[in-house]
Order: sequence, then structure tokens, then C-alpha cells
Amino acid sequence: MKILTTDPAREPRKIFYKRAVVDLKSGAVTYEDVPCRNLEDVLGGFGRSFQDLAARHITRAYCDENPLIVNTGLLTGSRAMTGMRTYFSGYSPIKAPQKGAPTAIWSAASGKFGAKFKWTGLDELVFENRAEKPVYVVIREGRSGPLVEIKSAEHLRGLFTHDKIMRLQKEYADAHFAAIGPAGENWEEVLMGAIACSTENQLRSGEDKSRFAGRGGMGSLMGYKNVLALVAQSKDKLAAPSDEVKRVNLNVIKGGGSLRLQPVNRGGGGGTWGAYDVMQPFHAVPVNNFRPQGNDLPEKLFRENVEKDYHIKSEACFRCGITCHNNIHERNADGSAGRFLAKFDYEPLNLLGTNLGIHDAGQAAALIHLCDNFGMDAISLGVTLSYLLSYNARHPEKPLLNGATFGDFPKIKELVERTGRGQYPEIGQGSMRLAQSTGEPAYAYQVKGLELAAYQPETNPGYAWAIAGGHMSMGTYGMLIREGKTDLDSWVQAITDDKLQIVGFDMIGLCKFFDIAKGIGTEMVRTCLRSEHGLEVSAADLRTAVRRAFLRGLVLELRQGYTREEYTLPAEMFDDPNPHLKVPRIGTREFFQELSERVWAVFEEELDEFLQEVGAAE
Repeated sequence: MKILTTDPAREPRKIFYKRAVVDLKSGAVTYEDVPCRNLEDVLGGFGRSFQDLAARHITRAYCDENPLIVNTGLLTGSRAMTGMRTYFSGYSPIKAPQKGAPTAIWSAASGKFGAKFKWTGLDELVFENRAEKPVYVVIREGRSGPLVEIKSAEHLRGLFTHDKIMRLQKEYADAHFAAIGPAGENWEEVLMGAIACSTENQLRSGEDKSRFAGRGGMGSLMGYKNVLALVAQSKDKLAAPSDEVKRVNLNVIKGGGSLRLQPVNRGGGGGTWGAYDVMQPFHAVPVNNFRPQGNDLPEKLFRENVEKDYHIKSEACFRCGITCHNNIHERNADGSAGRFLAKFDYEPLNLLGTNLGIHDAGQAAALIHLCDNFGMDAISLGVTLSYLLSYNARHPEKPLLNGATFGDFPKIKELVERTGRGQYPEIGQGSMRLAQSTGEPAYAYQVKGLELAAYQPETNPGYAWAIAGGHMSMGTYGMLIREGKTDLDSWVQAITDDKLQIVGFDMIGLCKFFDIAKGIGTEMVRTCLRSEHGLEVSAADLRTAVRRAFLRGLVLELRQGYTREEYTLPAEMFDDPNPHLKVPRIGTREFFQELSERVWAVFEEELDEFLQEVGAAE
């Protein structure tokens, strides 16, 4: 970034970001310093890419006019803790209205690729058109600025995500990598392709410990463009943090929403995995396609039970003290770590474990490992599988595909493998399309074409307005269970104001655990902007910019053909309430209808401006 002001809210055009545009058809690369249009542009991530996507009218995801935008946030690669995020944006192959065009989406990943990308001097890379043959792209630090080079990727074809990364590591020192797997290469049959971003731990240990940009099928769009991997090569450029940033980073570790994510031996809940312990007392851990049975089966995957048979190590991303995930290894006879099996985060563990009727940690780890290596979104894959298993349970006389049912590990494993290879497009195209083909959409746990994360929709009506997947783009998932909110006023306020602020982290380059409860409009973020870039931004300006970006995303959905009726939740939740779910029942049609009317009434007052901006006004 070239920054010529201290006031980005009032003088955004005095800030320039470095963009490279790659024409994959001709091989031409152009570089430019682009003046920012507004504070959203300055912050980066989807706040910037959605403005560019709004300028394009895309009716098919797989077309040359649909770009793949790779960018970072203003604090990516900074000394602020969690500043590692990379964003991949485009029109999604999987998120779409029931009758309409694909929808703009972004997907975010941690790991160290984002910081390396930023340190090359580049802020944004835009892929136009499509390469005739498979390529990978190298971004490196040149003497007079970033350089982008296209190379043949024939030697990478068909490799797993991890194998692509390890192969490239042999060729490029001091670099980090982003790669798709076979699923992304089979983009026609698999719409849920993810992008794996390398981690320090992965490159050091040689074990497949990538972080993923999973939501929305950006790996499939990258596969369509015939780009199999990205290499970001530069020296590390991380000075010692200032005293101000040191204090902020300490607060991130000890305060806000991250304290509960700390390892058990530091007084935390053991990373995101700890959600099992929080939700099971309410029987709110999804089981067998989001139908908890009121029993103790989910407890088989509690950490304390898995620890009896496996070696578990809490781990963190590069320079992060939150330590939110756990790596599972076989246990050697002396108790030490044996072969690495998988990384356990709550959502993949539940959706590829308990929610498929799999209650064995080793089997769940095997499915996560396969999903990661084929390069698929664990949420979309897991929920589509659970729909299929539910269908087969309801129709034993005419099951689909290999006839798998809940808990049948060998057959479920076969489903994952064949989906990743493009042999089961029925699964690869996601639960909405599968449910359309069966004619039984009521128990397909998706909203607007994106599968739900591992939280019961009965606990989170905010899912309906999330624009990039419920659990990370509408921060309402803990309102019922953690905060006990059951009144309409609280939910309307959260959906239309407080909890939408969570998407601000997908603009600025920080992980949401930086301060998950408050969004980016905080003194901690202001301190980091001042210390890292000399920028003075008020908390009110930050919140306004995030709100504008969210509303722009909402309007882009409407422009692409969503009806108000599609902003809803799976019908089974309303029509066949689960008696085992021990939470206050706000998941009624009456509650949701009134909530919907009040939420839209708030948004409608502001949408006209954005309807004009994206060209959707009547």
C-alpha cells in the first residue's frame, strides 16, 4: 500500500493498493497502483473485491468474465496477532438462488501464504479468462516491485493439496503456497472445491496441516481457470511489535472471545473443539443430519475421551497465541506422538464425524484427512453427505449412490473419495441441488445454497442473512445458547447491526478470534492501524464501512435473483421440531416470520443506495 494520508475515511484516494491483473488466455500481466474509492477499499478483503464484482454481470460461474480475485487485508502481514488472512473472491459455483445466477462470495484462509503474498509488495491479484493448459503462478519480490510469472503445472496435475505444496516447496525456498486438490481440478463435477494454504508447521514437519479457504467453491473456480497453485516468495518482513501492538496482542490472547479457545492447560476450552462440551448439555451437537437424539453419543468425540487413545497437541497459526486447533496423532507405546492423522476443528469434526453417525475419532480423522487432501470444503461436503445418508435412511427400498447409511464408515469413505475424484457429482454439486433432484428439500440443511456449519438452525435464525456461510459471516451462533437471547428485539438488533460486524475481519486481514464479540470497530483495531500504518480511523467509521460492505453483499444477492422467501431456514426445523433439543424454542414459523419482517424493514431503509450502485434498481 502507498499511504499519503493519515485519514483514510475522508481521503481514501490518497491511499493506493498494488494490483496485478493476469490474463490467463494471453499470459499478459499488468501492474498498477490503484487509488482507493472509500474506506472499504482501504481495508481490503471482500470490502474491496465485492465492489469490483458488483461492476460485472455474471450469469454463469464458469465463464471467462468471472474473475478470481486474491487479496489481503490492511493488517495482513502486520505485527497484529492473527494478521495472516488471504481472501479469494469471485462468483460462486455453489452459492446460487434456486433459479438464478451465481452469487458473489469470498473465502478466507489463515496459514502464512497471506503474509508472504503481502510481503512481495502485492495487495491484490486478479485472474481474468482461463489458461489453456494447467499452470501455477509465482508471485515474488522484485527489485522494483512485485513480479508475477505463469508456469506450466503439468507435473502437479492430479496431486493432493498437500503433495502439490510439498512438491513446490522443493523448488521455491522461503516461500508459501496455495493449492487446489483433485476436487478443484474436477470443477465441473465438484462445485465445493477449497484452496489449501500452507502453514509453517506443515512445511517444517512435512505433515498435511494446511489451512483452507473452503466456503463458496473458490477452489473449483480456480480449477476452472486451470490455475493449480500459487507461490508467494519473499523474505519475512516482520519487525518487533511496538509497545502498543504488544499490549493489543496480549489482550487478544487473554480477553474477548479467545480466552475460551485457549488450550485446556491454559484454562481454556481446548480450541474450537470445546464447542462439543458447550452444546452437548443442550443436546445441540448435530447428530445424523442435524437431528440430535438426546443421548450421549456426541460425548464419544469429547477431547477427554479421544485423549485415551490418541496423542493430541494444541497448535496455533504463525505467531498466533490463541491456539485454536488441535492436531491428532497416533499414540506411540511410550505415549509420544506417532503418525499425524488430522487437524481437529469443531466444524469438520462434527460434520464429518458425529453428524454422519461416525463416533470413532480415528474414522472421523480419516474422513477429515481425505477431505483436506482432495481439497473440498468440509462443511459443504459433510452436510451434503448427511443429507444423502438421511435420504437413504428414509428410502431403504431405493437408496442413492452406494446406499450408505449413518455410521457406515467404509461406504462413507468411498463417497468422499469418489466425490473428490469427480465420480459422484450428485454430492459434489452440494445439498441444494441434490435435494432439488430428489424433490425432498425440507431436510437439506442449507441456506441460499450454502450448507450450514455445525450449529443447529434452531439456535441461530441469523443464518438466513449471512452472506458467506452462517457461522463466520453472521455472528449470531452463540446468542441463544451462550447469551440466552430469546426476544425479537435482541435478534433484530443483532442481525441488522451488532453481529453483522463480524464480517469486518474479512476486510482487514485479521482472524475473527481477534475480537469475535465486537467486530473490528474497537480500540484494539484502531491502535493497530495507527501503529502499523499511521492511520487515524474512528470506531464509528470502521463500523460504517463494515456495514456498507455487508449491505453491498446483500444487494448483490438480490441482484442475482434471490427472493425474500429464500432468506429462511430448513423447513424440517419448523415443521418437525426436534424434541431432544433442550433450548428455548424460537425456531417457530411465527417467530421467524415476525423476525424476517422486522429485519427487512430495517435493511430496506438503506438498500436503495446500494441497489443503484450495483445496477439492480428498478
